[in-house]
Amino acid sequence: MQPFRGGARRTIRPGVYVVFFLFFALIVVLSHLPLVTLPYFWDEAGWYIPAALDILHGGSWISHSATPIIHPPAVMGYLAAVWRMAGYHPASTRLAMLLLASFGVLATFLLAIELSREVRGSPAFLAAGLLCASPLFFAQAMLAQLDAPAMLFTTLALLFFLQDRIWPCAAVCVVLVLVKETGVVVPLSLACWLAYERRWRDAVSFAVPVMLLSVWILVLARSTGHWAGNADWVRYNLLYPLNPIRLATTLLRRLYYLFVANLHWVGTIAVVYAWRRSRIFQSRAWRVAWLLVAVHIVMLTVLGGAALERYLLPVIPILYSAMAAGLSLYRPAPRMVCSLVLLAGLAACNFLNPPYPFPYEDNLAFADFLRLHSETADYLARWHPSASVHTVWPLTAELSRPELGFVSRGMGVRTLPDFAPETLGAIDWSKVQVLVAFSRSWDPRFSLMHFQPLARFWRRFFADTPSPTRAEFRQRIPLPLKAHFERRGQWVDVFVNPARPD
Repeated sequence: MQPFRGGARRTIRPGVYVVFFLFFALIVVLSHLPLVTLPYFWDEAGWYIPAALDILHGGSWISHSATPIIHPPAVMGYLAAVWRMAGYHPASTRLAMLLLASFGVLATFLLAIELSREVRGSPAFLAAGLLCASPLFFAQAMLAQLDAPAMLFTTLALLFFLQDRIWPCAAVCVVLVLVKETGVVVPLSLACWLAYERRWRDAVSFAVPVMLLSVWILVLARSTGHWAGNADWVRYNLLYPLNPIRLATTLLRRLYYLFVANLHWVGTIAVVYAWRRSRIFQSRAWRVAWLLVAVHIVMLTVLGGAALERYLLPVIPILYSAMAAGLSLYRPAPRMVCSLVLLAGLAACNFLNPPYPFPYEDNLAFADFLRLHSETADYLARWHPSASVHTVWPLTAELSRPELGFVSRGMGVRTLPDFAPETLGAIDWSKVQVLVAFSRSWDPRFSLMHFQPLARFWRRFFADTPSPTRAEFRQRIPLPLKAHFERRGQWVDVFVNPARPD
C-alpha cells in the first residue's frame, strides 16, 4: 500500500488557529465543568499547591512550606499569577490548568497534521479526539501538576522542529525545562539529531535550555545545600530504580500502558499494520518523533521511583497521532469501527478501574477520592470539630490545612506513618479520640495482587506492603465504628473512642 503524498505546507491564517483553539477549549472546559470546584488531590496538596502559595504570599521561588525538590517553578509561578488576578480558589486553579490543556489539544492536532502529511483523510481530528477521551489526559488536564503542561511544550517543540523553525523550538524548550526538569531530554535529543545531520549551528541553539536548567539547579543547591533540593529525592528517584529487576518491571509497565492498556492495543495493531504495509512511519518526521518516544521511555525507566503513568503524558500525543495515522490506512468500514472502539474504550476507562492497583489520578477515580474525603471532612467538622484525628497522609493535610479546600477551619491531627499491622499494634488506644481509616490504594475484590506469587514479588522488589482490607481494619481497631462512607470501591471508616469525648 502506497501512502498518499501530501503537498507543500500551506500558510494558515491566525484566525483559523483561534477558531480551532476555541473549539478544543470548549470541549475540554465543558467536559470538566462538574469537577472544577473539587479540592486538591494528593501531590497537589502535598507539594504543588504549597509551593505555588509560597510564591504568591512571599515571592519564594524555592518552597519552604513543602520539602524543596528539583522541580522548576514555572507552573507554580503561573498559578500564583492566576491567583493574584482571579483569587485563590480550586476553581481558578482548575480553569488555569484547563487553559494549558486546551492548548495541548490544539498542539496535538497540529502535530498530527504535520506527521500525517502523507496520509489521506483527517487523522488529526481522531488524534485530538483520542487525547480528549484519554483517561490519563482527562484527569491530568485539571490537576495542578507538571505533566500536562510538559506535554503541551514537548508537543510544541516537536512541531516547530519538524517545521524547521529551530529558534522557536529552542525557545519552547526553554519553557519546557522550566516546567519540568525531565523535559531536558527533548532539547538534548533534538540537538543530537541535528548533530547527526551535521547542522552544528542549529544544534548549538539547544544548549540554551540546558544552561537555564543548570542555573536553576545551581540556585537550588545554593539555597538548600543540595543540587536536587534534598538527598531523599535522589535516593528514591535516581538510586532506588537501578535494581535490574525493578528496571525490567518498570520498562514492561511503561510499554504496557502505552501500547496495551485502555484499549490502546486497538491502535497499536493499526500502527503495526501501517508499519508493515506502508512507509509512512519511515519519514524523517516520524523517525524524530519515535526517537523522542524511545528516549522518554528509557529515561522514565531509569529515573523516577514512583513510576507513575502521568510521567508518560508528554509522548501521548505522538502515540495517538501514530494510531490515527495507522487507522487511516484501513478500509473505510474497519477504520470507522476500530476508531469508534478505541474512542469508546478510552472514554469508558475514565470510569472503569483495572483489576490491579493503580494511581487514582490515572482516571476519574481521583474525583471519587476527593468527594469521599470531602464528605468525611464535613462529617468530622460537624460532629467532632475539636477532636484529635489519628490518620495517615494525605488526609492529615486535608483536615489540618484549610487552604486545600476540605475544611474551613484546621483540625487537630496525629499523623501515622501507615496502616500496617505493626503501626496499628503500637498505638495506645486509650489516648485516641478519633481514627480514620481509608483506602489509600485501589484493591478490588478480584485483583491480580491477590495472586500470592505476584504479591510476594511486588513486596520483595518494590517494598510495597498492601494496606489492610476494610474487614482487617475493623478486626484490628478496638474502637466502635461511628461512620462509613463509600464511592465506587473506595471507602472511609471513622472510629470514635467513647471514653475520649472531644
